Amino acid sequence: MLASVVSALLCGIDGQLVTVEVHVSGGIPSYTVVGLPDTAVRESRERIRAALLSSQLPWPMKRVTVNLAPSGIKKSGAGLDLPTAVGLLLAIDELPAGCLDGVGVVGEVGLDGTIRGVPGVLAIVEALRDSGLDIVVVPVANAAEAELVAGITVRPARTLGELRGCLKGEDAWPSIPDPGPSSGWSGGIGDLDADGDGADLADVRGLPMARRALEIAAAGGHHLLMAGPPGIGKTMLARRLHTILPPLEPQEALEVTRIHSAAGRRIGGGLARRRPFEAPHHSATAPALIGGGSGRLRPGAVTLAHRGVLFLDELGEFPPIALEALREPLEQGEVSIFRSAASMVFPAAFTLIACTNPCPCGRGAISCRCSDQARARYARRLSQPLLDRFDLRLALTPPASGDPPGESSRVVRERVMEAVARQQARYLNRPWQRNAQIPSGIVVRELPVSPQCADALRLIGSQGRVSARGLMAIRRVAQTLADLDGRATPSVDDLLLAAELRVDVI
Repeated sequence: MLASVVSALLCGIDGQLVTVEVHVSGGIPSYTVVGLPDTAVRESRERIRAALLSSQLPWPMKRVTVNLAPSGIKKSGAGLDLPTAVGLLLAIDELPAGCLDGVGVVGEVGLDGTIRGVPGVLAIVEALRDSGLDIVVVPVANAAEAELVAGITVRPARTLGELRGCLKGEDAWPSIPDPGPSSGWSGGIGDLDADGDGADLADVRGLPMARRALEIAAAGGHHLLMAGPPGIGKTMLARRLHTILPPLEPQEALEVTRIHSAAGRRIGGGLARRRPFEAPHHSATAPALIGGGSGRLRPGAVTLAHRGVLFLDELGEFPPIALEALREPLEQGEVSIFRSAASMVFPAAFTLIACTNPCPCGRGAISCRCSDQARARYARRLSQPLLDRFDLRLALTPPASGDPPGESSRVVRERVMEAVARQQARYLNRPWQRNAQIPSGIVVRELPVSPQCADALRLIGSQGRVSARGLMAIRRVAQTLADLDGRATPSVDDLLLAAELRVDVI
């Protein structure tokens, strides 16, 4: 009386195949789970027992041993409840032999026999498909998400009793529920023009240079740092960046959906359409920003912002160790996390928008009340290597009263989308699609400039205020300015404006 059921668990944001082996034999009644289960997996005994009895299905009064293979990998979560329950029914001949050949099973069971959804189904189903399975049984709550995976048949299940009838051929499989017209999460990834708070770039009055910098950041994927006194509009600007970003490409949408599903964010149905916008509080720790954790390695804010925006308000108040951990993701577009038990690489190609006050009192150079020591101590919270990774650095001054509203987000987004299309055509066979993603070492080759622009770059570099990385950033920003204006190469004016948008702000 041995049964084997194929399933999978989350490992970071990827699926890890797990074979659930159930052995039922004579002896003193017992239930043992082996194969490095965590507390949630060990507690499955009581959930499965109550679920079977509530579904009018037998619970064997025998010795039951459940092995989770491969045994050397720690198993966590409740996603193995359903394959264990089904394997137990198969082992006691409540299900016909061979009914699970080529079938993967995943889900959590409730005490009343209902089958509940689990996070990360998209990655789990992909792993099952890649292993060669043809069919996957998932909870009804996850069926619409599982259907996003091509090349595998999805069978939804509502209860254990209903699933038993379907596997025996007595009942028809239930239909997959319609996900509805809204696509994405209530957390901010959905229809392009359906914004819950009604934010629009036209709400911002004045601040033309800041609006221009925001448009450049959206078009080229450049990191932007804004400094200015409290109440000037830094946060208001930053929170409207997502309203001018282009929609996700199909492959990007699948990536974003997969990451947020693995993070446990419930999906409303279908693929995400709008780019994610993550805004962690300034008390966030380094693992919260970068990812990791003491147990299962989990994605951090930089991965949740993949293909979107990471907004750090009050940048100077974040723990310095957390800010310094951002250096590699900003440069490489991914996070490599190494722990004693495991190592993992999370994607982290995001646009960083940060806001900060120029000094502790926030008044800036004109009416600052801080001492020299306080200003110096505040400035040291943001290291030069971190500041150097911002392509755009802007010091904001209060707008004049009575300034008219600027262009709406829809108008600006059209220009941004045109600029993005030019970049995608230019980098058609490259591993990057945006100007900001070009590695510094090959910017000169990828973005040639005229002799006049080369002279201007040498003049900017000779002043000794810009690093080599900064010169490459100026070159990339200038190319984005040209793309926004519909020109193939940047002009000297573009370079000078790019240099003006890279000033010392703190």
